[in-house]
Amino acid sequence: MNNTRIVATIGPATNNAKSLLELKKAGMSIARLNGSHNSLDWHKEVISLIHRVLPDTPILLDIPGRKIRTTQLASEPQFDIGDIIILTTDISFDGKEKVPVNYENLHNDLEAGQTVLADDGTLKFTITKITGRDIYLKAETPGCLKSKKGINVPYVKLNTKLVTERDRLMLKFAQENEVDFIGLSFVESKEHVQAIRDIINPLSYPRIVSKIENQGGINNMEEIIEVSDAIMIDRGDLSMETELDSIALMQKEIILSARRYAKPVIVATELLHSMIENSFPTKAEVCDISNAVLDGCAAVMLSGETAIGKNPVEAVSLMTRVVAKSENYLRKKENVKLLNSTKLTSAIPVAIGDAIEVICNEAIVTKIVAITRSGFAAKALSTRNLTQPILAISDEEMSAKSFNFFPGVKGIYFPEKFPKDNLDHVIKILEFLRNSNELTDEDLILVTAVGYPNSGSRMNMIQTHLVKDLAKTFHWK
Repeated sequence: MNNTRIVATIGPATNNAKSLLELKKAGMSIARLNGSHNSLDWHKEVISLIHRVLPDTPILLDIPGRKIRTTQLASEPQFDIGDIIILTTDISFDGKEKVPVNYENLHNDLEAGQTVLADDGTLKFTITKITGRDIYLKAETPGCLKSKKGINVPYVKLNTKLVTERDRLMLKFAQENEVDFIGLSFVESKEHVQAIRDIINPLSYPRIVSKIENQGGINNMEEIIEVSDAIMIDRGDLSMETELDSIALMQKEIILSARRYAKPVIVATELLHSMIENSFPTKAEVCDISNAVLDGCAAVMLSGETAIGKNPVEAVSLMTRVVAKSENYLRKKENVKLLNSTKLTSAIPVAIGDAIEVICNEAIVTKIVAITRSGFAAKALSTRNLTQPILAISDEEMSAKSFNFFPGVKGIYFPEKFPKDNLDHVIKILEFLRNSNELTDEDLILVTAVGYPNSGSRMNMIQTHLVKDLAKTFHWK
C-alpha cells in the first residue's frame, strides 16, 4: 500500500458495485461525492452502496457552501466572442433569456468592468452593466454556459453567509448517513470552520476538510489550517481567484504550513484531466502527481476522471503507480529532506515522535501500532514519512475508519473502551491484532499510546515487542 492516499470522485461512471471494487483494487483510498451535483436521494443511495461494498473506505462529501453556481437550466446558452449573456439572481428564469445563479445577492456585490469566469475558467466575461437583479456580461471567449457550473469573480470579496441553509441541510444529511468527512468550500477564516463545527457538535463527525481556493483562504491560511481536520487545495478555483502563475508556489506553501500542524492535505483538480477522454495521460500530468507527493501531500484527488470519465479504473491505477515511484524516491536517504517540526500543544508528543522515528530507523521494526482514540498519534506519525505501516487502533468505530485518510495508516476498530486508569487494553489489542492477522509472530512492533490520560494528554508511551515473545508470555493460541 502506498502512503499517499488516492481520493476518487464517484459519479455516473462509477456508482455501481463492480466499479467501486475495481477502483479500490486499483488504489482508491477515499471515496468522494460532490454535493453540488445530483440529488440528496442519489447521494444517499451511493453512500449506502459504498458502506455495503467498501465498509472500511472513508467517504468525503463536498458540500456546496459559498460556491456560486448556475442553477439547473432548461436551456444552456451558446455564445461567441462579443455576445451578451445575462446572469440573474432571479431564479424563476431557466436559461433561455437569463441564466440564474444560486447566490441571491450577487448583483449587489459586483460592478461594471469586473471580470467574471465560469466553468473552471474556460469561459471569460466582462461586466458591462448591472440593472436590478440582472448582470450583463460580454463574452471574451466563445462557448456554452451549462447547468451547475461554477462562477468566479477574481479578487472580489462576496458578502455570502458563512453558513447557508443548504449547508445545514447537507451537514444533517452527512451525519444521518454516517459520512466521514465533509469538504467545506471557499473557507476564508477560522470563524467559518468554527461555525460549521458548532453545527456538527456534540457529534464529532463528519470531520472538516477546509478547501483553500481563493485569496481570502491564502491570506488566513495559518488560522484555517490550525482549526481544520484536513485541508484541500482546490487548484481550479484557486487559480481563477488568485494568480495562475503562482499556483504551484501556493500549493507548496499550503502543504508546508499544514505539515507544521500535522494536518493532512489533499491536492485536487486536473491531475489526470486528459484521461476523462483519453486512455493515456500527458507527461505534465504525471509530473504534477509526482511533485504533489514530493511536496508532502497526504492525498491526491481525481474528480471528473473517475466521476464521468471513460477510463476511471485506469486513471486510479496509473496514479497509484506514479505515487509509488515518487514515494520510493523520497525514501532514498540522500533525497529525504523531511519537515518534522510541528506546532503542537505540547513538547512531549513531539519528542515521542522524534524517538519513534529514531527507533524505527535504527531497529528492524516491521509495524507501528498506535493506540489512539482521536487519531492524534496516527496523524502525527503519518507526517514523518516512516517506511513502516502504521496500524491505528481506536475504540470509536467512525474514528478508526477516518484514520485511513492519513498517509501510511490503516485504521482498525477495537470493540472495547480504552480505560484511563490502567494499560490492560494494550495487550488485549495486540492479541486482537494477531488473531485478526494484522500482526504475525515474526513482527517486531513499536507500540505507542496514551497512558493514564488527563486533559490534553497526547501519546506519552513507547514499547517495542517481538510478537512471538508476547504470544509465549501470555499463552496466546
